[in-house]
Amino acid sequence: MDRESQSILRPTPIDSQIEFRPGDFGTLAEALDYSARGVAGFNFYGRKGELKDVLPYAELRSRALAQARRLLQLQLSRGDRVALVGETTADFVTLFFACQYSGLVPVPLPAPAGLGKRDFYIHQLRNLVKTAQPKVMISSAELVPTMQEAAGDLGLRFLGSAKSFNELDESTRPLVPATPEEAAYIQYTSGSTQMPRGVVVTQQAVLANLQAIILHGVKVTEQDRMVSWLPYYHDMGLVGLVLVPVAAQRSADYMATSTFALRPRVWLELMSRSRGTISFAPPFGYELVARRVGSLDVSQYDLSAWRVAGVGAEMIRAETLEHFAEVLKPARFDATAFLPCYGMAEHSLAITFSPLDEGVRCDVIDRDKLSRDKQAEPATTNASAKAFVDCGTALPGHELQVRDEKGEELPERHSGTIYVRGPSMMSGYFNEPELTNRHLSADGWFNTGDVGYRVGDRLVITGRSKDLIIVNGRNIWPQDLEYIAEQQSGIRTNDALAFELTTEHADEHTIVLIVQCRETDEARRAELIQNIRNSVRTEFATDCHVVLVAPHTLPRTSSGKLSRSRARLEFLESESWEQLRTSAA
Repeated sequence: MDRESQSILRPTPIDSQIEFRPGDFGTLAEALDYSARGVAGFNFYGRKGELKDVLPYAELRSRALAQARRLLQLQLSRGDRVALVGETTADFVTLFFACQYSGLVPVPLPAPAGLGKRDFYIHQLRNLVKTAQPKVMISSAELVPTMQEAAGDLGLRFLGSAKSFNELDESTRPLVPATPEEAAYIQYTSGSTQMPRGVVVTQQAVLANLQAIILHGVKVTEQDRMVSWLPYYHDMGLVGLVLVPVAAQRSADYMATSTFALRPRVWLELMSRSRGTISFAPPFGYELVARRVGSLDVSQYDLSAWRVAGVGAEMIRAETLEHFAEVLKPARFDATAFLPCYGMAEHSLAITFSPLDEGVRCDVIDRDKLSRDKQAEPATTNASAKAFVDCGTALPGHELQVRDEKGEELPERHSGTIYVRGPSMMSGYFNEPELTNRHLSADGWFNTGDVGYRVGDRLVITGRSKDLIIVNGRNIWPQDLEYIAEQQSGIRTNDALAFELTTEHADEHTIVLIVQCRETDEARRAELIQNIRNSVRTEFATDCHVVLVAPHTLPRTSSGKLSRSRARLEFLESESWEQLRTSAA
């Protein structure tokens, strides 16, 4: 499509050629075949919010079929993996669907997003490629040198840019799309608490999740339009904001994650300009927008059409969303649009959704009772009150349980590990049968590793079991320690990371709190450290080691989450650890 004839694909109702089918398909290829008969598609925007590319579903299908035949020309076998660096481009989407039409398995890999050092990115990319064992690896031309450095010696049949791939000949072999029982893609987890794992999601699993999201989670209508800055290599970005629009025959507008990080107001500009109705983000996305646009005249935006502001992917703080709603109130944003939800890659994406139009609902419990007895009783005094966001109920046809250490189901308001089961479940971790069997039982129950409790049939998340710190028999969540640090002057949300050291060299309960700080005066820095330590002692009757670091240095996962596991490793390699170990000795 030439630039003169490009026009934004508007959220017009489905045309008379096809009837609205809300995810009612057997495979992703079948979903695109149907959507290509309508008028919807994808729009891609640049760093300043300018329209860069338009991709109607009809053209997406045509290009994907041609690329599928090029993949077959590489003499690949059915089920072979194709690694796609997840940049926010039309090429990624067409190549992803080319795999669907050729019986190959796409593996979205993280794109650099300014969230880490280049050496770490190359190291991460190499590890993922060695694990996924793809035969093909494709990115933009700009990233080819990086790909060569990371995987050039791993024997791939093709490693290069989408442009050079499109110059290959097309095979004359017939295309045989994936069947419902075959893998749709391999989704790598973000690795916030451990090394990333390759989640194998079948066609029937992801289609079950898509249909549940479309019909019950967000209740997509023929007037809806989606807007996203989420990375394509993350489950919320790929499944929720790429595959849902295709399966629901809706148009979607995209901006790159890196653009959002630099200019978060472009998100608001797109939502306002296109009259977007559905968009999702992790809490840090809403927090970043509220922080960056606080001094702007936000009344220039019109967010009145935004009916679903989904929030998930990490622990949700109600105050973060309240701040966003307050800042964007002049832009006619309605706080009832917030839709807290819970999910994970192992379950395709979504597990629970709050009811639509309810906004954020909190359960205020006695923190001391939860910490001591693992019971979430309603708070009777403000002194020990702790508010947790209600994440709603399981999708229809899906089940969840909260269990104790013995695997026994707990009654409501008893905290334990969350287990889920349903048609959206992964088939397993790629090439890791032991790990799969450890987490996924023979009867289909998956141990999420998340901790929470039920209130009736609604789920409340309190944290990750791997993050939990236990001191003198008392459970302490790192988020509570981080919150204490963030209350100090000059410290903002997501400026702190807490974890416990359990190495053989550390004391049994060495709690470390890493805090980003702009203060340079040594006396004030010392005072800040002492204030944080005193507050932790007062609240939790324990000590902690506080380390101040420069802004923008806390490690994050490929999807933008703060990474405790990587922070712990970096600390153990730092001078701060040596100083702590020496002083303890």
